[in-house]
Amino acid sequence: MDMELRHLRCLVAIVDAGSFTDAAIELGISQAAVSRTLGALEGVLGVRLLHRTSRNVTPTTAGVQVLARARQLLADADNLLREATTGHTRLRIGHAWSAMGRHTTAYQRRWAALHPDIELHLIRTNSPTGGLAEGLCDLAVVRKPFDADRFASAAVGEERRYCALAADDPWATRRAIPLADAATRTVLADRRTGTTTAELWPEGGRPAIEHTRDVDDWLAAIAAGRGIGITPESTAGQYRRDGVVFRPLRHAPPVTVHLIWRRHDPHPATHAAVALLADLYREGRDRGTRRTGQGASVAASRTIRRDPFSSPG
Repeated sequence: MDMELRHLRCLVAIVDAGSFTDAAIELGISQAAVSRTLGALEGVLGVRLLHRTSRNVTPTTAGVQVLARARQLLADADNLLREATTGHTRLRIGHAWSAMGRHTTAYQRRWAALHPDIELHLIRTNSPTGGLAEGLCDLAVVRKPFDADRFASAAVGEERRYCALAADDPWATRRAIPLADAATRTVLADRRTGTTTAELWPEGGRPAIEHTRDVDDWLAAIAAGRGIGITPESTAGQYRRDGVVFRPLRHAPPVTVHLIWRRHDPHPATHAAVALLADLYREGRDRGTRRTGQGASVAASRTIRRDPFSSPG
């Protein structure tokens, strides 16, 4: 017997529903058919996939591996069917934390104006590849290392790092936080999708790291005063939360922002998506440069006016 998609759908339904009875309701078949389908899959693979008791169903070690692959295969099959029947009329861009940060709204509006025939969907999932490896999106915004052999990419911009603090933290009154000072505190970080690791600091001067589950857990822990966070400026732009403030982190390297996609299966709108995001980051950088230059000019002119003995010559 060959393995079929219905076998994989049955396995996923059992695990997600938590029982054969609920899986049968979800799939619209009998409980006996669910048992037969799972048995057929186990027969094809030659391994037991589930531990079954009177109260619950849990995957075996082999079952965990098969389940992860089954979800990806089913997502790919659904995408294939959808695209075959509707064409490339939708572009899904995944991200783990903060999409395009302060450029997110502008990106959505410009895309709708430039490409009205391609509907844009932003998808947040707590995956290192923003859902790309799981087949949940066509491209993903990532700010941490990725498998360059598996995914093609384009660097679209850079972001400063910020320090996230509880609003009542003594450091919240500072205008900026030096990187070395941050090493004296407990730093909260998402091991799976975050951009902060102990390697940001030199060996011998590294902080204690406490791991959180995702951005919401991270923000809640910071607001509660359990520690501080280090994050790209996109997080500061995307997540405004009572009890949390963001301050620039000094003496820290910037974070490079990439768009990544499946190397052998790019969406036809990939290059347009990359170009638009790169334009927004470039415009933001140019505005910042102009503001800095104007600020320096104003400061210089004020210095001249204040000093009655200064001479323009």
